[in-house]
Amino acid sequence: MFTVQRRYLDLVLDRGVRLPSRSAPLVDDGERIWFIDYEYAGNNDACFELGNIWSEADLSLEHLDELLRAYYGHPSRAKVARARLLGLMSKYGWTLWASIQSGTSHVDFDFWSWGMEKYERAIAEFRSPDLATLITDVQQAR
Repeated sequence: MFTVQRRYLDLVLDRGVRLPSRSAPLVDDGERIWFIDYEYAGNNDACFELGNIWSEADLSLEHLDELLRAYYGHPSRAKVARARLLGLMSKYGWTLWASIQSGTSHVDFDFWSWGMEKYERAIAEFRSPDLATLITDVQQAR
């Protein structure tokens, strides 16, 4: 997904299509730079897929926990945190994709509004006090 986002961002910039005005806070909040490195995110990572499903369906945290418990067969704070963070990353990826579609697609669909809904949810999660706990939890063994 990080590679896909870079390609999408290049397309957005190359074609001059609009982006949300607050793009930078997803990586740079003005006080510190945030990096979440999962090496091959979106490439055979169940937490990415489960986090993306959770995000796309706008499910509750309880449902995410249930999805992960069903997949792994046991509860895991680390896996829940990983899925939540990857779900956050996917929201931004879909925001970039929607920006491209908004500026280039001939399909009669409001891609901009669809993407902004994802973006606003991503910003809310990124600014949430839960973010620091998720980063701590994801580093746990299970």
